[in-house]
Amino acid sequence: MSQLSELDVQNLRHMIGGTQTCESKYSAYAEAASDKEVKQYFQQAVQSAKENRQQLMGFLK
Repeated sequence: MSQLSELDVQNLRHMIGGTQTCESKYSAYAEAASDKEVKQYFQQAVQSAKENRQQLMGFLK
């Protein structure tokens, strides 16, 4: 894999932070939801955000 520039690393960190924010918010929304389908939707969104974050972190290795 090619070397990442400082700007690339900064952008990755920014995107990783965004996925962490989404994960936290979706988790809170899932906990607050009383409707089963809404709760499930946000739980899936949490999982998707986790997977996205892991993919992005893979570029930093």
